[in-house]
Amino acid sequence: MSADIRNQFETSGQGHVFQFFDSLNASQQEQLLQQAEAIDLKELSDLVNTLVLGDGDDHINFEGMTPAPYTPLPDAGGDSELWSQAESVGEQALRDGRVAAFTPAGGQGTRLGYDGPKGTFAVTPIVKKSLFQVFAEKIKAASTRYGVTIPWYIMTSQGNHEATVRFFEENDFFGLDPDSVTHFAQGTMPAVDFDGKIILADKDTIALSPDGHGGSLRALVRSGSIADMEARGIDCVCFFQVDNPMVRCIDPEFIGFHVMGESELSSKACLKAYPKEKVGVFAEIDGKTQVIEYSDLPDELAEATEANGDLVYRAGSIAIHIFSRSLIARVGGDDASVKLPFHRADKKIPTVDAAGDPVAPSEPNGVKFEMFGFDALPFAKNPVVIETARADDFSPVKNAEGIDSPESSRQDQLRQFARWAIAADYDIEVDETGLPAFEFEVSPLYATNAKIFAERVAESRPEITAGTVLDVN
Repeated sequence: MSADIRNQFETSGQGHVFQFFDSLNASQQEQLLQQAEAIDLKELSDLVNTLVLGDGDDHINFEGMTPAPYTPLPDAGGDSELWSQAESVGEQALRDGRVAAFTPAGGQGTRLGYDGPKGTFAVTPIVKKSLFQVFAEKIKAASTRYGVTIPWYIMTSQGNHEATVRFFEENDFFGLDPDSVTHFAQGTMPAVDFDGKIILADKDTIALSPDGHGGSLRALVRSGSIADMEARGIDCVCFFQVDNPMVRCIDPEFIGFHVMGESELSSKACLKAYPKEKVGVFAEIDGKTQVIEYSDLPDELAEATEANGDLVYRAGSIAIHIFSRSLIARVGGDDASVKLPFHRADKKIPTVDAAGDPVAPSEPNGVKFEMFGFDALPFAKNPVVIETARADDFSPVKNAEGIDSPESSRQDQLRQFARWAIAADYDIEVDETGLPAFEFEVSPLYATNAKIFAERVAESRPEITAGTVLDVN
């Protein structure tokens, strides 16, 4: 088998991957062979020819582009009766056991200065619950409310899979049935240099990187998770990123719009805070709904306004979606006509020199290939986009400081708790931004929105003071 693999790489012009092979011990040789065997050389060759040596295929027809329509919130001019209907339809879908949660969670907490899987990072103001615990409690709360088990599929990476599974086991799956939680590892792609040659990270190691959040769709198929969903009767898959503790991961209104629209892919949109905010925008090109990355949107379009001053391209993508199981099965399968495209990302990739000594490049020296989940939109039947309020659904933890940091997310959580309390007739002092004068925390097991919060406090009217944590007994 060793000779066959090496011959395949030689024939493909990638024989240099084994240049140090004879100097490796048996264990190192086996590792390199396993990594090499997992690489689809035909797929890699096609990507090199188009995205590295060619001029790529990411051309966008901006002249024919228009903003994609979206359903506005009731307080922004939307139809309140329609939103109420969507909530009822979504609640029925939940009771019928049609809904699952899915979280790509392959990232590490490196940018946060944290050594561990990002999902294990503590985010809540007082109890310091991890991201994983917050999501688990939201899923458990919805399961309890609607009398059904909501399965949760979590995609890890090769580097954090064992640590993630161990974290769940050590915390007794945060009260969830272990049989309802599925962990599986994301696929990887080899990095190449600007000549299309596979980069070695070490003498015995190919430079591999995750294949992007779009790769999560084929990982769902290849891991058997889609087959498991089918066996469970799941057809609505709620997709949310691991870094956003504010996400309403099980949102009946959103599910209802998805079901009523007979959609294969529904998305939430946040109105952009400013023209060049680093979020993609929803647009239509040739009758197909798409997300245009902020880095691809020309300044004149990013800054274009309507007569009332609103941005023309104001509906920003925040990576909260509902996929139909059938769409994932199609785009994550082997049908070349519906495969998600790969995109090129030039990166600084640690490698070795001709002598096998480590090299830490100061400038980009190679290309990583990644897929984007929103690229499934053009393949989806009846795509739906609805507006969501940033304050209720989006405050990610991405950076160590400043915008989208643990501190900004902590404050946004406190603002949300304060809004819920004030709406329920509590006298909570807040500043001009809505930040309360003292910290308190509401467990997702107690309430996940203002409506449920009001129902809860009506039962016992608990006192809310500095350090209060409202949770179930």
